[in-house]
Amino acid sequence: MDKPTHLIEFETMLLGRHRHVDRSAYLLLSRIHITGPMSIGQLSDALGLDVSTLNRHTSALLRAGLAERIPDPDGGIARKFRLTGKGEQWLVEQREKNILGLEKVLADWSAEDVVAFLAYLRRFNTDIECLAGRPWPRP
Repeated sequence: MDKPTHLIEFETMLLGRHRHVDRSAYLLLSRIHITGPMSIGQLSDALGLDVSTLNRHTSALLRAGLAERIPDPDGGIARKFRLTGKGEQWLVEQREKNILGLEKVLADWSAEDVVAFLAYLRRFNTDIECLAGRPWPRP
């Protein structure tokens, strides 16, 4: 386990232990928030997940009142998911918790180190998105 790629895999695996929210809910709500209402098919294309998996996750969002199904605003046949007020608030609260956690972790880092980390992390994510053919919209 001394190859850099093995060490990176190990460190990224460890990140999961710090998550205190439902990762799938956060991911789905974030994508819908950035993109606007999305159908199951659009979510499947965007995230590379099968429809049955997305049906389970979106059903949980609906039950929790974090999202709702609406007719396609563009007149299409497929119904779309959009965040409810409760979903918007939940997403804001989770994002604030994430940012506070990051600020605690990075408190002793220099500004240059934080900027360098951001650059490498963005490069890493965009390279993955390029390979998968699924770019993530960035504000």
